[in-house]
Amino acid sequence: MTRMILSLDEHDKAWLERKAAEQGVSMASVVREAVQALRTKDESSLKDLLNETRGIWKSGDGLEYQRRLRDEWK
Repeated sequence: MTRMILSLDEHDKAWLERKAAEQGVSMASVVREAVQALRTKDESSLKDLLNETRGIWKSGDGLEYQRRLRDEWK
């Protein structure tokens, strides 16, 4: 595990201390759990977006379309 220094304002630090005390864990543990939850949410959102847009292009070969558009840049 990598160590790091984190700066928080007084209100956030107080909240973090209370949350850790409620759960009976360290503040570092609460921060790790929050980061993991945020990362999981972001990764899930990307997967959901990819699943929702899969197959949306119905106008032929998408790669060929991209190449035609890029040829206009020359």
